Amino acid sequence: MDETLDLRGLKCPLPALMTRKALAKLAPGTALTVLADDPMAVVDIPHMSHTCGHAFDGVAARDGYSEFSIRSGSA
Repeated sequence: MDETLDLRGLKCPLPALMTRKALAKLAPGTALTVLADDPMAVVDIPHMSHTCGHAFDGVAARDGYSEFSIRSGSA
């Protein structure tokens, strides 16, 4: 089952930290969509995903926020 995490309104470093915590609880291969409006999230979330062994599938700009697609890894 795919998950969505709405982190709009939170500031750095919370979006990356909360995304990492959420991914750690998911079974490998589970898709996670993260919504964040902090400008640093476009740097922090992809970096955290790669360093923690998760697959970063991309980011899309939405109206006032970014939508990140990540698949949990075995890390």
